[in-house]
Amino acid sequence: MENLKTCLDKLYTAFDLKFLSPDPLEFVHQFKKPEDREVVGLIASSLAYGRVDKILASIRNLLDKMDNKPYRFVIEFNPKTDAKIFDGFVHRFNIGKDIACLVYFAKQMLEDSGSVGEFFLKGYNLADKNIKNALVSFSERALSLDSSPVYGRQGLAKNAGVRFFFPSPKDGSPCKRLNLYLRWMVRNGDDLDFGLWKDIPSDKLIIPLDTHIARISRNIGLTKRKSPDWKMAEEITDNLKMLDPKDPVKYDFALCRLGILEHCPKKKDLRKCEKCLIKKVCIL
Repeated sequence: MENLKTCLDKLYTAFDLKFLSPDPLEFVHQFKKPEDREVVGLIASSLAYGRVDKILASIRNLLDKMDNKPYRFVIEFNPKTDAKIFDGFVHRFNIGKDIACLVYFAKQMLEDSGSVGEFFLKGYNLADKNIKNALVSFSERALSLDSSPVYGRQGLAKNAGVRFFFPSPKDGSPCKRLNLYLRWMVRNGDDLDFGLWKDIPSDKLIIPLDTHIARISRNIGLTKRKSPDWKMAEEITDNLKMLDPKDPVKYDFALCRLGILEHCPKKKDLRKCEKCLIKKVCIL
């Protein structure tokens, strides 16, 4: 475990803010006001699935439609007249109506609680081991908000695309995109994340589990599980807590960079593996 900590600490130090691009987080860094960062973070993390170039293009597209004034756009959004702004938008299997509903949900959160963070905190209990129960509550309460002006019916249909933005650990989902959003909003240990939601300590966070994190974590012994589900995300996080009890998900960005930047191959590559900072603890 000591060797693993040494290697991961070196990796964490190496992959700092200068490696931010390409990453959806770079859009959040383009804004200075906390209210803008919170809104952009929700939108950017919601679309953080698929090829990274497509993710960045979709986020840029939406911010352009919002005149690069995301918070103002959300609070002034009228779903009956403004939903058409997103007509023609497609990001893999999400379409413009799904984005319009996401924006309308964000508007209702702001009206209800003053911020997305305060809305989230209504389901948070400091006594909980981690963020799981708060995430279950957040998704359930978000999906119970009014969606009728967008989808044109009372009650949210089971196949409504906005549901994809609010998965739940209760269903076994690793909730990668919501955990990514939480990392951005909660962590404050470096220049990457923003620490806007100060009532949630970093040790309650769960690592945003994607294919890169799952694969690399198996290679370095952070998990023995095969299925990339909530239980795997918890297991990886619990093992990272042995390395840094107060801030276990600080390693997420650096580990993910290895995959996104193709520094860590799926199969052993002597040229790439020889340069890797975690080669001493990798079984590849």
